[in-house]
Parts: sequence; C-alpha cells; structure tokens
Amino acid sequence: MTEEVLQEGLIRISDDVVATIAGLAALETPGVAAMSGGISEGLAKRLSGRNAQKGVSVEVGQLEAAIDLRIVVHYGIPIHEVGRRLQDNVREAVENMTGLRVVEVNVKIEGVAFKDEEPDADSQRVK
Repeated sequence: MTEEVLQEGLIRISDDVVATIAGLAALETPGVAAMSGGISEGLAKRLSGRNAQKGVSVEVGQLEAAIDLRIVVHYGIPIHEVGRRLQDNVREAVENMTGLRVVEVNVKIEGVAFKDEEPDADSQRVK
C-alpha cells in the first residue's frame, strides 16, 4: 500500500486499487480477449467490475508500482502489438489515476481466443 503524507492528512492507495485499475485498462485494450487466472486455475475468464484483478499482480511502493499481467489475445492480431499497446494503456491509466510512477508492466500471453469462441483453458493453451 502506498501512502502520501500531506498537511491535510494521509492518502493511502491499496494494492487492490492499483490492480483493479490495471485490470480494467487491460480489458479495454484492443486485441485482449480476456485476463487469465493462470493455466493452473483451469479457466481464463472475461472479467469486469469486482473481479477485475484476475490475472493482475502488483507491487506498490510509496512512489512507484510494478505490474504483471496474464492475458489471452484474439487470434489474428499481432501479439507483440497487443503487448505494447497493453503496456502503454495500463501505465497511463495507473499513473493518471494514482500519481504513482509505473516502473514496469510485464505481460505474459497465456492463450489465444478464436472468433466466436469464449476463452477457456482447453482452447487457449499454446504448446
């Protein structure tokens, strides 16, 4: 949790808040089909609202944050372009909303979603 001491009082931003912002920004990135809870959890699910932290882990200090994302991409879109756009979108959203400096956004592509198919672990695994 990060905190900022001002004359008016203390401001604290929890890791969960940063993770939620990052998760929502990730889902708004073109080419991202879903966030992934990890292959070991068995399912990659489309997320919104309360569970937007799925597939996101963060380390938040007093002034900086590092973010790790696990995602499923849409088939046919260059993965490296999705990854770069995702890094930019998440960095911008977190920095603008929290004032923290994002030092890194690491992206792990865990699967590919095909058209007209809901992402799931069996159809996502890249071997």
